[in-house]
Amino acid sequence: MLYVGLSGGIGSGKSTVSARFAELGAVVIDADQLAREVVDRGSDGLAEIATRFGQEVLLPDGSLNRPALGAIVFADERARRDLEAITHPRVRDLTERRRESAPRDAIVVHDVPLLVEAGLAPDHHLSLIVDTTAERRAGRLIRDRGMTQQEASNRIAAQATDEQRYAVADALLDNNGTREEVLQQVETLWRERLSPYNDNLLADRGVRRPLPTRLAEPNPAWPLVAERATARLSRHLDTAGLGERVAGIEHIGSTSVPGLVAKDVIDLQVRVDDLELAPTTGFRDALRAAGFVEGRRNRDTVHAWAPDPLQWEKYYFNGADPEVVHHLHVRQTDGPGADTALLFRDWLRANPVERDAYAAEKRRLAGLHPGGTEATRGDYPQAKEPWIAAALLRARSWRETTGGQVTK
Repeated sequence: MLYVGLSGGIGSGKSTVSARFAELGAVVIDADQLAREVVDRGSDGLAEIATRFGQEVLLPDGSLNRPALGAIVFADERARRDLEAITHPRVRDLTERRRESAPRDAIVVHDVPLLVEAGLAPDHHLSLIVDTTAERRAGRLIRDRGMTQQEASNRIAAQATDEQRYAVADALLDNNGTREEVLQQVETLWRERLSPYNDNLLADRGVRRPLPTRLAEPNPAWPLVAERATARLSRHLDTAGLGERVAGIEHIGSTSVPGLVAKDVIDLQVRVDDLELAPTTGFRDALRAAGFVEGRRNRDTVHAWAPDPLQWEKYYFNGADPEVVHHLHVRQTDGPGADTALLFRDWLRANPVERDAYAAEKRRLAGLHPGGTEATRGDYPQAKEPWIAAALLRARSWRETTGGQVTK
């Protein structure tokens, strides 16, 4: 199932967005509600809170005095961390139980205020951020929750910054306008991205780049998209107990080279200790949890310095997100394919003249071989092979001479 993280600063209007997702059919797991459940009267979570913060955080009936506890933890970072150490593990366990109980074909929206602060973004297929200015959030807290200006400022300052949220955001929902405007964004996102993404996961169907071949100008967003994808892969492979078998997860290909024109495709590489790990159920399940599906054995171009074709074998997966075309190459870490992918990337990064020559060749060949049909899809990459083969000889010589140091 598609697992979506939804977050935003306090007072951002996240509950409005969450409620609309529920109306559209999502199974919503509300972290705030779960946080209340784990500190209900008589719970072990509440008992631990009373031990740490004192009886003054309890009401006469034995329930939690939330204003009293809030006054302590939002003015003292250490106190807040202690509270999180008590509540977060309990909330995580309850979240997982609720998620496991959802229908297999459901879209699960995890409404979680501390998505960034708790490092939870990589757990989800997508992270959605309700984006509202700090000034507007403070105004809502004062108007709707009766806070003072200082209390509102303390609450906002205790959370992640806008920049930190933007770094994990796969989509922003602008809630600086009317309620109707943000709800329209929710509906569009559901229809055009979330539902198709879920369908792709259920059908084990990857997203392929559109035809014909089009080269895009360098995009500063490419490394950020790749960073989020690699974080998801790392998290889920670790969770599956496979982290020790992974030597590296890297952004490769043309979108990994600053200043280089490229197809709007994010190429990633996972280097494993044994290629036979790739077809196992545990590995494939971990990749699916990170948004990668299909998976088939494939082979890189064979080069003269490693003439055995079996050395160039790999597994190839596609991303399921309809908004971004991801290609994932799983290669044996000590094989020539993994080494060549990193060498070519780093050589182009370090040598702007070669990068620009490659860009010119790419433009020329894309014009000659646009690949407008399925039958001709592979013409453009095949046409590049002679240039790349010669370039790799120069790259290998560069590494022998310089040690492969990349100029930042």
